[in-house]
Amino acid sequence: MPSPAAIQPNPRKTTSVRRLGRVDIARLREAVLAIPESMWDAENADKPNRFEALDRTRHIVFRFVSNFHDWRDSYDRPLWAQWHTLLEPVLAQAVAPYGYARGVFPRVMLARMAPGGVIKPHRDANPAAKWPHKIHVPLLTNEQVTFFVDGVGYHFEEGEAAEVSNMAVHAVENNGSSDRIHLIFEYFDPDQPEPEWLASVIDSARARAVAR
Repeated sequence: MPSPAAIQPNPRKTTSVRRLGRVDIARLREAVLAIPESMWDAENADKPNRFEALDRTRHIVFRFVSNFHDWRDSYDRPLWAQWHTLLEPVLAQAVAPYGYARGVFPRVMLARMAPGGVIKPHRDANPAAKWPHKIHVPLLTNEQVTFFVDGVGYHFEEGEAAEVSNMAVHAVENNGSSDRIHLIFEYFDPDQPEPEWLASVIDSARARAVAR
């Protein structure tokens, strides 16, 4: 495994926040707000992204990486087939500023934070998070929701797509009286040359798996 210092993030990623513009969320927002509590509970209980920093934030995951070492290998979870026609137009509008000919979305999910909720300061440490852009589209929010990147606070309006730096220390606070629901996804350009460290990371992961 290369040293952490050798695993450098994609130079195309923002180092703070990149506002990508407004997208049409009307149909997706309506459908998301109609999701019953029972579905939120069931999907959150079965989610693959169980990280301590996320605290009590609930998720519905549509697509996820197959392992935390390689962003190129991802899979559709069962709800993708039902939701992709609502999700894909929003995804496409949000990433239009990048201009990638055949971009890929390795992770796609909804994140719901209740009033008073927090996401603790952290960096996304797994290698699969180092290369793709991390993008948020608020579907429901309030003026008291703040996204922090290296201690600087930002507020994103409903329907405003923004790339955030997951390599910086980031955190979220919902100090309002209503839920905050974001569409969160990753995006990368498969035509961009892969980093030199990727092969070493994958080889090390395979070696550890065999050793077990």
